[in-house]
Amino acid sequence: MKKEREKKKKRKKRKIRPLSYLELSYFCGQMALILKSGISSIEGVEMMEDDFSTGADRAIVETILETVRITGQFSVGLAATEAFPDYMIHMVAIGEETGNLDEVMEALEEHYSREEQLRQSIQSAVTYPLIMSAMIIAVIVILLVRVMPIFNQVFLQLGTEMTGLAAGLMAASRFISSYALIFVIAIAVVILFAIFCVKTDAGKALARRFTNSFKGTRILNEKIASLRFADGMSLILRSGLSPDRGFDLVAELNEDTVFSRKLEKCRDKMVNGISLSDALHESGIFTGVYSRLTSIGNKTGSLDQVMAQIATLYQDEVDTSISNRLAVLEPALIVVLSVIVGVILLSVMFPLLGIMATL
Repeated sequence: MKKEREKKKKRKKRKIRPLSYLELSYFCGQMALILKSGISSIEGVEMMEDDFSTGADRAIVETILETVRITGQFSVGLAATEAFPDYMIHMVAIGEETGNLDEVMEALEEHYSREEQLRQSIQSAVTYPLIMSAMIIAVIVILLVRVMPIFNQVFLQLGTEMTGLAAGLMAASRFISSYALIFVIAIAVVILFAIFCVKTDAGKALARRFTNSFKGTRILNEKIASLRFADGMSLILRSGLSPDRGFDLVAELNEDTVFSRKLEKCRDKMVNGISLSDALHESGIFTGVYSRLTSIGNKTGSLDQVMAQIATLYQDEVDTSISNRLAVLEPALIVVLSVIVGVILLSVMFPLLGIMATL
């Protein structure tokens, strides 16, 4: 008993962080494999406990095991750790109620694997342009602050001064040098704002509103929202819930304001007696081939499989769209950098060559 109390105190002191999509996918995959083998959830957690000797993972498994032994509910054990998302906890509870927890865990593995793939695609689409932009700014600052004063000294030694664009660039160099601290503070503010937009819910909402103001990114955001909707519907339908109830649960997970209006319109049509497949089509959530697929799935009773197929198709579309944008953006940024560097150097080289020719 004393050892148990000591373990509890250690777990309280150790802060348990929320699991990443990759970790959630791995955890769900392990549990799905264990449950499909005929092993109970509590025995499965005990088996997983042996795989972790120290660290936060060990604390999570111990908390789950302790709670499940008391309550007998795996979903309550997950909730007790505060490391799992509410959506997953809710789906696990549904799996326990309907008796198909193994299938729910398998579906959750696919769901979070897709979310991780989507996160990596978005991260690559954002990170690369930011790195290239930072490099461009760094090169420009170095040219202005370090190189331009050297050329200015050369002009002074030749008994003349910079004129035109070169003089303007030299003035910019002096301005940057004089207010370097302000620029450093401004850069720090921008970095903190970027972290705010990436790490906090309010920041993510602000970033989505900003990107939705542009047609290209708005279309991409809608595809991502449709992907998550189809993936969530596939997961919920596989768990045994009705399409109407599943729609309400998935709609609560949506974070895109533009897509929310489509969901509200779809829900109103479903309340008026229109079938899910028709409501999805009329509200504009699914169009074209996706709309026909949902109609076929609804008629054949395979809507869960159709939703999984639609999610895969949307994933391919999102990946292709991001890859195409990056393929265009890379040479564009290189061209911008080359032009700016060329203009700065030529603005001083041509006058310098003219002076040298007169000597």
